[in-house]
Amino acid sequence: MALGVVYVMNAEYKPGYYNNMDGKSKTALKAAAKQCVERHTVLEYYDLPNYWQYSDVYPELYNGQTRWWEMYSNNIYLIQNGQAPKASFSANKMQREHSVPKSWWKHNGDVEYTAAYSDMWNLYPSDGPANQAKLNYPLGPTRAATYDNGCTKVGPAMTGYGGGSANVFEPADEYKGDFARSFFYMATVYDDLPWAINYMYAQNTYPTLQPWAYQMLLQWARMDPVSQKEIDRNDAVERSQGNRNPFIDFPELAEYIWGTRTEEVFLLDEQGGNVTPPITGDPAITAPVNGEALDIGQAAVGKTVSAALRIEASNLTSSLSVRISGSNREMFSTYLTSIPASQLNKGDYLLYVSYTPTETGNHTARLILYDGGLPDGESIAVTLTGQAFPVPELTAPEALPATDVTETGYTANWTAVTETVDYYVINRVRYTQEGTEGTQLTAAGCSLEIDDRDPEVTETYTVCASRLGCLSEPSNTITVAADAGIGFNNGTVPFAIGVQPGGFMVMSQGDNTGMRVYDITGSLVLTRERVSGGESFTLPAGIYIITCDQAPRPVKIVITY
Repeated sequence: MALGVVYVMNAEYKPGYYNNMDGKSKTALKAAAKQCVERHTVLEYYDLPNYWQYSDVYPELYNGQTRWWEMYSNNIYLIQNGQAPKASFSANKMQREHSVPKSWWKHNGDVEYTAAYSDMWNLYPSDGPANQAKLNYPLGPTRAATYDNGCTKVGPAMTGYGGGSANVFEPADEYKGDFARSFFYMATVYDDLPWAINYMYAQNTYPTLQPWAYQMLLQWARMDPVSQKEIDRNDAVERSQGNRNPFIDFPELAEYIWGTRTEEVFLLDEQGGNVTPPITGDPAITAPVNGEALDIGQAAVGKTVSAALRIEASNLTSSLSVRISGSNREMFSTYLTSIPASQLNKGDYLLYVSYTPTETGNHTARLILYDGGLPDGESIAVTLTGQAFPVPELTAPEALPATDVTETGYTANWTAVTETVDYYVINRVRYTQEGTEGTQLTAAGCSLEIDDRDPEVTETYTVCASRLGCLSEPSNTITVAADAGIGFNNGTVPFAIGVQPGGFMVMSQGDNTGMRVYDITGSLVLTRERVSGGESFTLPAGIYIITCDQAPRPVKIVITY
């Protein structure tokens, strides 16, 4: 097992074992993980060597004999041929070691009242002297070891570690991740223990681990990824006591519960990809800079316009919080109040800020970025500005028949309106065998070249005039029939959607009933019992599926900014 090496994992958990975790995040995910793995056979403490002979021995023989794999020393402890595991333990003067010390949960002088006392995910075979040296100290990096056998270090903690303990136990680099994943398991399955000694744990459902502790354990887990040793042990422990360690089966699970991905939803079918790399420097935000301004632009009262704020960050250890303050704060908004560190640490990130004025005039607010592992009290403030005007009166353009129609394209045409406009919005709808596809295009003039026509697909277009975030009523509908002659002879269209900035418009003629809008996860995000052509709706950027009673097929749209 080498530091920084990612092993190919072959999780052998039963189908459905972790289903309760699917679709959960943060606190709910931690609770679901507990439900998935907490039930197990409680083993006898003194019988543990009988089970460790399958889970904690090297796969290779040493001079023809089995060798205990203990993580506290570099000593060689053999199980002599024909020797019983308990006898070997006694002969080698080895000990049964609780990674999370049993004294931490002592209640009325008793430590054996809980299954944690003999849980194999908290106990390992140990070298005797190392076990005595580490006592009940918490995990942590030492600044000056008073005990060092080449694998285990014990000594005063470095600044910021130890939770108040005079000393800490620091395992070898190659085992730091192993211990981290044991501590994550204990914080998940035994979050209801009294935790009489709270160096690393607190008696609560979430986060259960102290902040300094989970931040260190996350970093250790990143530095020492899941190894083949842990994978094999996971299977062996399940055969012995009937449960698994989910933090081994899913190396990113701890990030979703305590780390860089706490604002993300855990999806089983998305696990097994790239893992969060070690944090190699101090958390920092290099863009925007403190005091920077973002002008969102002009909008009509009651309408919404948006602009993107570029965020450049690195080494964030937790989600970045977003807050808007100031006298006009109610006119500015973001779709997110926190951003996962895993997304920000990838590089540039665009945060879209919306401006919805409620009265005319010039408006300002402050957007503040904080948390994310930044030093206490450090934040970035950005000034937001916008200008509001009365709602303009816009007439609908007249759409004209398409010209220059070929197998691969055509030119959409329309008449200019008399009012001042910012641009025209062309809502294009294609009627494929898979369903209705709506897209939104813009043009400054009164025509637009379409260069991706499919001659076997009928499509239509309507045109709206746009000014200050307002759209006119849609124009009449123009049909560009498929070359096979399939079209809409009466000039009407079935239920159709036109994408527009920050949302969509219903383009059908007449009323529709039972409209439902779902996001890509299948969650229902918007409902309307009755909608009319020309109605607009605002949604965050994303992929959505829209249905209604009159639609023969669902409509899929992609909203961007």
